[in-house]
Amino acid sequence: MEIKHITHEKKDFLDLLLLADECEKMIERYLDRGEMFALYDEGLKSICVVTREGEDLYEIKNLATYPSFQRRGYARKLIEYVESHCPAGATLQVGTGDSPLTIPFYERCGFRYSHRIPGFFTRHYPQPIFEGERQIVDMIYLKKEI
Repeated sequence: MEIKHITHEKKDFLDLLLLADECEKMIERYLDRGEMFALYDEGLKSICVVTREGEDLYEIKNLATYPSFQRRGYARKLIEYVESHCPAGATLQVGTGDSPLTIPFYERCGFRYSHRIPGFFTRHYPQPIFEGERQIVDMIYLKKEI
């Protein structure tokens, strides 16, 4: 297993990025200013984009693993890698849809509820986003002290 810091041609990973964020225009808002990390294990498995949002505040903007490789620990490994590159005392946060699939994953990784932005996905995305039968409406922020 190897994690690479991607500094060029980030859009080459768009197919994977779109698994976590369905709107290319939203991805474009953070892709250039974010640091991208790709996890390889006999090929690309998972990707993570992290931005610096303040003095000691970092945010996971995108974390995606190809569906056939999910539940094998790749995303967790990327989070651990990102944490190891944040300065001690920093806060790592993530904003995600109010989803019964993603929120428990982040909680298992040590993140705790911070706040909610009501209607974020219905205001900022051109098409409704569904996970299963449930429409994703609110943005839920979780955070973790490093």
